[in-house]
Amino acid sequence: MFHLESWIALLMVPEIGNITFRRLLSAFGSPEAVFDATAEDLVRVSGISERKARNIKQFAGWRNVEEQVELLDKSKARAVTCVSPEYPSLLRQIEDAPAVIFVKGRIEDEDKFAIAIVGSRKTTSYGRLVAERLSSDLAGAGFTVVSGMARGIDTVAHKGALEAGGRTIAVLGSGIDRAYPPENIGLMEKISGSGCVVSEFPFGTQPTRENFPRRNRLISGLSLGVVVVEAAAGSGALITANSALEQNREVFAVPANINSPTAAGTNELIRKGAKLVQKSDDIIEELAPVLKGYVGAAKRSASPGGAKKFSGAQAAMTDEEKSLCDILTGEPVHIDDLSRRLSLAPARALSLLLNLELKGIVRQAEGKMFYLVC
Repeated sequence: MFHLESWIALLMVPEIGNITFRRLLSAFGSPEAVFDATAEDLVRVSGISERKARNIKQFAGWRNVEEQVELLDKSKARAVTCVSPEYPSLLRQIEDAPAVIFVKGRIEDEDKFAIAIVGSRKTTSYGRLVAERLSSDLAGAGFTVVSGMARGIDTVAHKGALEAGGRTIAVLGSGIDRAYPPENIGLMEKISGSGCVVSEFPFGTQPTRENFPRRNRLISGLSLGVVVVEAAAGSGALITANSALEQNREVFAVPANINSPTAAGTNELIRKGAKLVQKSDDIIEELAPVLKGYVGAAKRSASPGGAKKFSGAQAAMTDEEKSLCDILTGEPVHIDDLSRRLSLAPARALSLLLNLELKGIVRQAEGKMFYLVC
């Protein structure tokens, strides 16, 4: 039986981190069973010392746990556990994925097509312009934009996605009831209404300095790739980029004036091999093999044995998708020709075509050529 209280309680036991939490879960099946286990059984689990076993057996913070559950109800937020179908599929893949995340808003299946945009808190007009354009274009192409809701580039990225009518996810370095910076409380509400706000920290957690490196690994963990727009040497955005590399995610960087202090980090990333980004198409083209893999997996899941089997709801097309299909035939056509004939940005056309692939209507040949299945 699922008891949210036991999940939050185990989360709050001293010295029980995410990896240890999952080991306990694997050994005993549920947090309830962990608390019911004897100290002798607990220490048989890899990584559980006598002190950690004692911390579990002597846990006395149940009133605090009850308060957390009450605050979740009052704030209309949810605690999503790592065994829940709602738990983000990309985040589940990282080594130290949180056992529990606190969420305000909606997590959607489409969020597996997410790209993080991060950067300096101290920005230039150039950095703000680039971040807004990239986030708007990516959101318009159907990607979810992930960032950390900090001042500067993060704030611009969230706003760009919202203004484009797209989805965005804010990852906090505090409890979900603590907007940081405080002036972004209104932005936080907008994000929760058109995406979601996520934190691994319990209610009441203050935005202390040590929380942000932990927060940064979730930003990259929720994303297919991380785009760094303006970052001075030592910037927190570079921590996010390093986390992305450790998680086998793509890293992109926007070049900037070599004389600008906010360019040192991004230009260094490019020197070390990060993909140079000038427009959203650069990101989408680099991720195309990954996106195609998701499309293929979705088809196999929807249709055992490879046969096409789609419901009417899955095959329903938007007006833009219908316009694409009207000019497609069984002969492959290049993405540039399609985008030109429909006056669509290549990034938008590619996003629509990938959606049509998911629905089994369009297939992709070599060289960015697309054709109708039937």
